[in-house]
Amino acid sequence: MAADEGGAIETEVWALPPAASRLRGLRCRDPVPHGISTLRLADGTAPKGFLVEAAGVTGAADITRFGGWCGYVASRAAA
Repeated sequence: MAADEGGAIETEVWALPPAASRLRGLRCRDPVPHGISTLRLADGTAPKGFLVEAAGVTGAADITRFGGWCGYVASRAAA
């Protein structure tokens, strides 16, 4: 898949208390190439969310076909 292409996956949207706006406690243990950015959801909303830069997924499995992280984890448990 080219860097400018993508597929829809299931997401979880959580409401966090105002104190979390500084994202305390939500920092990744391995901060690079993880980050927080604006996501575009199918319903038109644009919440902040966790992402991995394209350079961070070189050689990683594409889990899009599983519909998202939960589907991928379930497929591994079933195997």
